[in-house]
Amino acid sequence: MLVFTTLPALASLAYSLYDWESFRRTEFVGLANFRRLLSFPFQRDFLRALGHNTEVCLVMLIGQNGLALLLAVALAAQPRGFRVYRVVTFLPVILSLVIVGFLWQLFLNPLFGPVNKLLRIVGLPQLALAWLGDAATALPTLMVVNMWRWVGFPTLVFLAGLNAIPEEYHEAARLDGASAWNDFRFVTLPLLAPAFTIVTLLTFIGTFEWFELPYVMSGINGPPAGATDTLALMFYRTAFGSVDSATSSVGLGAAISTLLFLIVGTGSVIGALLLRRREVEL
Repeated sequence: MLVFTTLPALASLAYSLYDWESFRRTEFVGLANFRRLLSFPFQRDFLRALGHNTEVCLVMLIGQNGLALLLAVALAAQPRGFRVYRVVTFLPVILSLVIVGFLWQLFLNPLFGPVNKLLRIVGLPQLALAWLGDAATALPTLMVVNMWRWVGFPTLVFLAGLNAIPEEYHEAARLDGASAWNDFRFVTLPLLAPAFTIVTLLTFIGTFEWFELPYVMSGINGPPAGATDTLALMFYRTAFGSVDSATSSVGLGAAISTLLFLIVGTGSVIGALLLRRREVEL
């Protein structure tokens, strides 16, 4: 933790307080890099990227984790072949993200991709879109791919939580006349609080540090027209440059990483305190 978390965070903070010529540190400028970041022309890109991260976080918290809970409940009932279903659900998580991104680029290709071909075959040609080439669909498409890739992890966490609940609690609820829904609502969900804490915190951290999938499937500039830009992408191209910009600003990039660290760190601490307190109350 000291070597890979604390020291890099402190180094990033120190870098953000200096002016840089390429990768050579020059004079101390204090908070000037933060002022540059929050003023024209960087403010628009920063707020847009922050908005995208927030949107992805909300969608994953509700959509991905909600789907994971449904899958976990279905698997906990141990239907015929549930071991196969469990492996299939978790399989995308262990695949290389680069491979996942490349394959989904091929699947979603507007000319020869199987997704659009299938839509045309079933009589829905109006839905055969340029999924990654349209600003209106690019970010939702990435979120769907991300959900497909990661839904298996919270599913297994919820499934472990469900299997850890003693059967006597459910039997007592049924003896008291509780319906299946009331049993799930008043017995199962409260006892899943530790699983919800883990899944919520990891989802929050992962979505605000979202970099690999947008980078692989869209590129460092968050195309089209910044529709898939994130804070991590903005940090990378600001600190190290991009294809269409040979210049870099280490100080400005360090300011972005420092703010990102503060957002993730503060959000994680507050979320952990609130969720842990909720566990105790239950």
